Amino acid sequence: MSTSQGSATHNATQPTVNKSGAFVRPASSFRDVIEKGGKFAPEKGRYHLYINYGCPWANRTLIVRKLKGLEEIIDVTVLSPRQYPEGWAFGDIDDFPLTEKDPLFGAQRLSEIYFKAEPNYTGRYTVPLLWDKKTNTIVNNESSEIIRTFNTAFNELLPADKAALDLYPEHLRTEIDALNDWVYETVNNGVYRAGFASSQEAYEEAVIKLFTSLDRLEKILQGKDYLVGGVLTEADVRLFTTIVRFDAAYFTNFKCNIRTIRDGYPAIHLWLRKLYWNNSAFKDSTFFDHIKKGYYDMAGLNPSRIVAVGMVPHILPLA
Repeated sequence: MSTSQGSATHNATQPTVNKSGAFVRPASSFRDVIEKGGKFAPEKGRYHLYINYGCPWANRTLIVRKLKGLEEIIDVTVLSPRQYPEGWAFGDIDDFPLTEKDPLFGAQRLSEIYFKAEPNYTGRYTVPLLWDKKTNTIVNNESSEIIRTFNTAFNELLPADKAALDLYPEHLRTEIDALNDWVYETVNNGVYRAGFASSQEAYEEAVIKLFTSLDRLEKILQGKDYLVGGVLTEADVRLFTTIVRFDAAYFTNFKCNIRTIRDGYPAIHLWLRKLYWNNSAFKDSTFFDHIKKGYYDMAGLNPSRIVAVGMVPHILPLA
């Protein structure tokens, strides 16, 4: 995979754009896997996950961690959603609610964790970040790969019901991969391509592709609870973390304002609410105050950093 399919990066004050003004997401830097007999073996308590609740890419990993019952196997530390040129901050220098101190090194910023893994590191300081406490290095900082690791790597350590849950089943992989490809390009990353565009042409191209894909997803989800095969898969997880942020952040601050999800896409809206209200892995990993602070704290898009009140409520009930 030549480009990142999921990490939030904030050690730069401006996003990367090309000559046409289109946003370009940098590739993730650490791409190892956890596997039996490998450099990084599946062990309880060995790995530590750094996230922030505002980030949709980190949100993916939290959902899969809970779905698979990995809470007692992989520890998590939450960073602040506030934006800093120097990177995400821990709780000892940022007291945003639920932000935690770094339990491993007492670091003040996530950048310090990157430099512990690679002293000459010149990339971006992204979440999610999966750390190995045994070898003191980063395993992976690409969310699409972390969730697949969580899906299978620790099955021998899990109860039978959790081990049996497969979010990327063999018989559905071709369909999941095909859907993930266009959803990532036009929806997951599409909202960023619209929000971070620096030319009218790049913005309009991105936002039109985004809503074309939302129209397509609306048709796919007509009368369905899940995107692929009638079962919960990683495709649902990957789309959920974008859609749950859409009305609260992307519609306004990223100018993705052709339609809201709640008023423009009844099938997507029902799918979203069923996942959120019926499955605690989705609800318990979604924090709208962190989401909104993270997006409205982007000074380049919102110099006043005033956080919009809506939507009210952030998510509607099922009934």
